[in-house]
Amino acid sequence: MPFTIRVPCSSANIGPGFDVAGVALTRFLELQVQVDPSNSQTATLNCVISYEGEGAESEHIDLSPDRNLLTRVALYVLRCHDQHEFPAKTSIHIKNDIPLGRGLGSSGAAVVAGVILGNEVGKLGLSKDRMLDFCLMIERHPDNVAAALYGGFVGTYLSELDPEDMARKEIPLSEVLPSPAGGIDTGLKPPIPPQEVSTAKARKVLPSQYSRADVVFNMQRIAILTHALGQSPPDPELIYSGMQDAIHQPYRKELIPGLTEILQSVKPKTHPGLLGICLSGAGPTILALATDNFEHIAQEIIKKFAEANMQCRWSLLEPARDGATVTR
Repeated sequence: MPFTIRVPCSSANIGPGFDVAGVALTRFLELQVQVDPSNSQTATLNCVISYEGEGAESEHIDLSPDRNLLTRVALYVLRCHDQHEFPAKTSIHIKNDIPLGRGLGSSGAAVVAGVILGNEVGKLGLSKDRMLDFCLMIERHPDNVAAALYGGFVGTYLSELDPEDMARKEIPLSEVLPSPAGGIDTGLKPPIPPQEVSTAKARKVLPSQYSRADVVFNMQRIAILTHALGQSPPDPELIYSGMQDAIHQPYRKELIPGLTEILQSVKPKTHPGLLGICLSGAGPTILALATDNFEHIAQEIIKKFAEANMQCRWSLLEPARDGATVTR
């Protein structure tokens, strides 16, 4: 029976929640999957992939199942359970509405979709908690993958492994997800054009150490933010204050022209309906939380970006409360 996997995009590093806080949003990566044992056509690893949506025009999206990020992740899950290829014959049609390399968790969504794909075609019966374990073996940003998997607003952390965990025997990740030939990423991310910001590049500008004052600043605001987001009606000034950051946004302003001006000038007092504003993930996407006046707020941000010679578009999204889903 055919089935569909649907994984939302996510915004991570919400305000002061660097590598901690994320939210799932209503743009989706969708996989339409069919397993047809009666199909006698041969295919690599018993799998055929087709693709449409964001980045479809790029020649760098690899549809070979032994090189595509989604199917390589699924293979890792399958091989950890003594299944070495896809069931014959597996067809996967990818419909992607998540912009690539723009700070909306495109790679995190691909990893979550791949883990779920392996679970479904392998009939493994994994819980969401166990699927998160597999996600984190591949994508070490828990705020993105947890938001995409569980949905809604999430707070995350990475556990320290004890000696018993370290002694567990797993198939080495490198056997299934080796570095592609030539060092080129053959997953869903195309080469990064000027208006995109790679996560690796955005992390390189961050300091290796922070002052106590900056750490305390963020701890205070993440405590305020989690409380403020649970209030009804929301308090714009409290949420705006709670979304201030001293850990990553100040250091990434050189990578994203116009960022400082936007964060300093777009406020609830000057833009009614706005609750808070921050960089989404590594950027360059800006996340603006709002209850009203969406067009005016978006056009002000677009104007500020245009003044810095950055062209952009805007989308009105809502929290994706259900997270990743499978329907048959």
